[in-house]
Amino acid sequence: MKYEAVYVAGNGTWLPQPLRVGDAAAQGLCRERDVARTDFVAATVSTDEPAPEMAARAARQALERSGLPAAAVHLLLYANVYYQGHDMWAPASYVQRAALGNRCPAIEVRQMSNGGMAALELAATHLAAATGPSAVLTVAADRFCLPGIDRWFSDPGSVFGDGGAALVLSNEDGYARLHSLVTVSDPALEAMHRGDDPFGPAPFTVRRPLDLKACQRSFLSSAGMSEIVARSASGQREALERALDDAGVALDDVDWFVLPHFGRRRLTANYTAPYGIDLERTTWSWFRGVGHLGAGDQFASLGRLVDTGAAGPGDRCLLLGVGAGFTWSGAVVEILRRPAWAADRARDARPRPSTPHRVP
Repeated sequence: MKYEAVYVAGNGTWLPQPLRVGDAAAQGLCRERDVARTDFVAATVSTDEPAPEMAARAARQALERSGLPAAAVHLLLYANVYYQGHDMWAPASYVQRAALGNRCPAIEVRQMSNGGMAALELAATHLAAATGPSAVLTVAADRFCLPGIDRWFSDPGSVFGDGGAALVLSNEDGYARLHSLVTVSDPALEAMHRGDDPFGPAPFTVRRPLDLKACQRSFLSSAGMSEIVARSASGQREALERALDDAGVALDDVDWFVLPHFGRRRLTANYTAPYGIDLERTTWSWFRGVGHLGAGDQFASLGRLVDTGAAGPGDRCLLLGVGAGFTWSGAVVEILRRPAWAADRARDARPRPSTPHRVP
């Protein structure tokens, strides 16, 4: 969908300290040779901060940077993947109380790793339909830990990192503009993260810790690999192409690619090789020391580009996301001006693409 007046007014990120892979191996948490396949060097690990509190900290920073009062926020959307610390409880309301204190609707979004992009699309639709000035706070946060998830083992293609990230969107003004956002789904791949495991009566009663590789093996035993690869590639390609078309830009017009925080092999197979993306035009050099933040990758990486001054006025950023289910999203964001908190970096000092991008 194309948007005429949806802006990013503020961003915030809160990450705990990173734990280097070598140190994790020394503590018996992982085997270096296994993690080496991802090319990650560290992951941010929370020792005592629960996910909703990390979300609230990121949200408060984003709201402060936006310059908007809490009363201007008419909707809060909280995306997450893993357990939030309490049973039969509404974590979005915790974030609302801790970050806003107002009485707008606070809604939890559960679209797995594509949850941040789903929240962004819901926020944009809300703002486009608003009859007056409005703002939406989108937040994502997770703490990945045992006994349910082994951050180093549960997903062999990535390493999970803890943290929170947030964006404040407005239909009045901001330092960046959302031109388009498209989501594509294919439920034929739903079982890839379920396999042939039976439905359980409570979380992690069937398999503990989570082992996505085992689920994928079960799914592959009944589904053809070639069809799965084709469906996955088709979904991401459609989301990307439609987002670019709605924004009226070509792939070669993109300055920065905001990608899921996946391991090097998965990034190569799904993004850099198919579309000719230079890793220097992504935040890979940073997030390989952070990890996959669940639903928060795109919020955190876009914030990183803005905060460091890497993305400056006139730059176009293509945000891409994917989540179990499966859903794929693509969004085009243009930086309009450098916000006050961002580092000042000259545009001509940033590397340009060494090879043209392509859409297969």
